[in-house]
Amino acid sequence: MAERWQVTVDRRVCIGSGLCAGTAPERFRLDAARQAHPVEPETEAADGVLAAAEGCPVEAIAITAAGSGAAVFPPEE
Repeated sequence: MAERWQVTVDRRVCIGSGLCAGTAPERFRLDAARQAHPVEPETEAADGVLAAAEGCPVEAIAITAAGSGAAVFPPEE
């Protein structure tokens, strides 16, 4: 079974740059208020999702392993 991730966007931090939607348009959308949100809160692990999180200029995207809750991004220090 493929690894699954829980994806969240901190809407208090999101500045609506749209980089996530540009990087992974099948995984992220901007709403009418130009706030990002994941298309599906739980998704299969995918490079595009990770690239979108890594590319967010304000680090508003968090990814955890579904089930265990272990941090995928940002990594625990």
